[in-house]
Amino acid sequence: MFDTIHTMAQSTAQANKSQAITLKGSAELIGEFFEYGVNSILFQRGVYPMESFDRKTAYGLPVFVSNNTELNDYLHRFIDQLKDWLVKKTIQKLVLVVTSVAKKEDIERWQFNIECDKSANETTEQTTKPVQEIRKEMQAVIKQIVSSVTFLPYIDERCTFDLLAYTDADGEVPTAWEDGDEHYISNAEEVKLKSFSTLLHKVDMAVCYKVS
Repeated sequence: MFDTIHTMAQSTAQANKSQAITLKGSAELIGEFFEYGVNSILFQRGVYPMESFDRKTAYGLPVFVSNNTELNDYLHRFIDQLKDWLVKKTIQKLVLVVTSVAKKEDIERWQFNIECDKSANETTEQTTKPVQEIRKEMQAVIKQIVSSVTFLPYIDERCTFDLLAYTDADGEVPTAWEDGDEHYISNAEEVKLKSFSTLLHKVDMAVCYKVS
């Protein structure tokens, strides 16, 4: 009887250990989500032509990921820096701005607000929320991005995009990065999207778009 109880307790501990999420693990999950999220926005909003994307599967959903080498290099550098900020808990929000090339006017602003558990450190482990549940929440956000074409104005002009990062005052910023303006959109509507949480980081999303 005692041997059985010991074995069950040991199995439970092993299960919890396999579900443990550290700051680094949380950063990896969010970095992965951000890659698919940004690619989905760029595809759905037609910032790059359809042939610039390959169809893949993520979170049980079909997603479109860029095959443009220059764009991928840029996104990977950005995401690597994002993961560093997430581990150091110095990131506040990320913003993707869609801008009309002809008018030089911002027409959409996708904002990812990030809350970091400031009490966590690199040895902190979160075991109460399984990765599967976190990925399900991420799936719901990706679904909303995909369905955004149903409520956002149709874009029939050539656009470009920019990524902005907002960090704490003491956050380390690479010297190659430039300070930019806020890119706030006047006369805009805002739609709040779903959020997800790893318990070590929480991400809330919203999109603002210019009203004609």
